[in-house]
Amino acid sequence: MYLKFIEGKKVGLVANHTSLVGSTHLLDTLLSLNQDIVRVFSPEHGFRGTADAGEHVKDGVDPVSGLQVISLYGSDKKPKPEHLADLDLLIFDLQDVGVRFYTYISTLHYVMEACAESNIPLLILDRPNPNGFYVDGPVLDTNYSSFVGLHPVPLVYGMTIAEYAQMLNGEGWLKNRIQCEIEVIKCEYYTHDSLYELPVAPSPNLQTMQAVYLYPTLGLFEGTVMSVGRGTDFPFMVYGHPDFPNCDFSFTPRSIIGASKYPKYEGEKCCGVDLRMYDLTTFFQQPHIQLEWLIEAKRYVQTEKPFFNKFFYNVAGNKELKNQIVEGESAEKIRKLWQNDLNQFRAIREKYLLYP
Repeated sequence: MYLKFIEGKKVGLVANHTSLVGSTHLLDTLLSLNQDIVRVFSPEHGFRGTADAGEHVKDGVDPVSGLQVISLYGSDKKPKPEHLADLDLLIFDLQDVGVRFYTYISTLHYVMEACAESNIPLLILDRPNPNGFYVDGPVLDTNYSSFVGLHPVPLVYGMTIAEYAQMLNGEGWLKNRIQCEIEVIKCEYYTHDSLYELPVAPSPNLQTMQAVYLYPTLGLFEGTVMSVGRGTDFPFMVYGHPDFPNCDFSFTPRSIIGASKYPKYEGEKCCGVDLRMYDLTTFFQQPHIQLEWLIEAKRYVQTEKPFFNKFFYNVAGNKELKNQIVEGESAEKIRKLWQNDLNQFRAIREKYLLYP
């Protein structure tokens, strides 16, 4: 039990709506146990999970506990020294989904950096990675580092948050190679072969496990003219465009507060592909990013606007993937070109794994 690390200390908490003990929020649980929680820090989507993807989260007050909430997804991505000065310990408890452009590993980076600079230990409450059973995709070229990808890791990196934290320390990826003192509370019974069913949606637009498994592929579409169903009841389970030629399936994005306030193509009929019933059996046997869908969409959708936008370099993590698709390379050939980099990453990853 991790209370032994907390008792008698002034504690900060990096958490959101996924930070549960059973069905009760971690903050509420710790307060009920008379622990001295001083303030909380909020990642993308907000502390109680009600902010849109990409929407800046403001500092404020948690309406349930009355504690100060410091945003790590607004003008600041890193805790300020004054927010840590009166703390003895910071706890990190966020449910990751194991995809490079999901921003919680970037939040982890800056939290570790701030803790190291303020000489405050970080207690990581580890959680299973639902996409932790494979490694795939282009390894990020650090020339394209951003908050949706800071480190030279593949799109799908196959590590839990705690394993990733150990890698940040071990590879010297924090600023000035500074080291953060971390303590890990490991998951029980988890292995990297586990197909872990998330007990709560990790963010407003990843509402089902189907979406979580499709996210590594469909997230790439966010750097294109395509919609991935934001503003519908099935985000990241479809893709489409007003000019997509096959209209056997269509959807019309609408504003949904707390999930997609200003969706792409709001009010416009988008024709496209419905993946809600996509059979994942083959994917589980041979998991990899489904580049074929992106290549097909590029071929079918002809618009005045370029198919790819500048954001694609950030989500892909390089410029090569766009060029390869534009030049007509096959998905199979592109995947083969990733393999040397992936093998080098797997050797790094192996050093930090906590689970078989």
